[in-house]
Amino acid sequence: MLDFSSEFSLLFADDALLVLDKPAGLLSVPGRGPEKQDSLSSRVQEQFPDARVVHRLDMATSGLMVMARGPIHQRTLNHAFAARTVHKTYIAVVDGLLYAPDSHWQEISMGIRVDWPNRPLRVIDDQHGKPSVTRWLVLQHDASTCTSRVVLEPVTGRSHQLRVHMRAVGHAILGDPLYATADVAANSTRLLLHANHLELTHPATNERLAFNSPVPF
Repeated sequence: MLDFSSEFSLLFADDALLVLDKPAGLLSVPGRGPEKQDSLSSRVQEQFPDARVVHRLDMATSGLMVMARGPIHQRTLNHAFAARTVHKTYIAVVDGLLYAPDSHWQEISMGIRVDWPNRPLRVIDDQHGKPSVTRWLVLQHDASTCTSRVVLEPVTGRSHQLRVHMRAVGHAILGDPLYATADVAANSTRLLLHANHLELTHPATNERLAFNSPVPF
């Protein structure tokens, strides 16, 4: 691992792509207004001016992100994300003891749309929302705190998808100020959601690459 910032790490770099580990609390890309110009992409572009964004993590989410080097590799990686050939998993701690009927992966399939009066929030809407699918697997229960540690796999890539889906099934992610109740949000000083695993095909060599990031909670 190559550390080039005290706040995030570069895990892989070549002429085609960069793989980075983003801390919670840092924007993926600049937002609106001068106070929101600091971001992972802008910091990376100080050292790699040709770095291009191909996907994002919520500001409150930590973990693995990919950036392309130049427009040709950006198009290839954009297509890979759209075609769902990039495999991502997240670790989360959710409210309540989440149980499945068996030990296999389970699926949440609920449409998501923007909550226009309350942007940037999203809401479940199977009639008008975009089809959205999340797979989940329980890793561990903690009866003392009434929480569950889970693996989440976004089959689709909607904004706030994991947060919205977990709230919708009654198990909001701890520390989520947008979708959890006040007491669940207060159970952690940060959103307990981390992008821990990423697999993708190298845009130039076609080699299949896999990366992991230790869960910081």
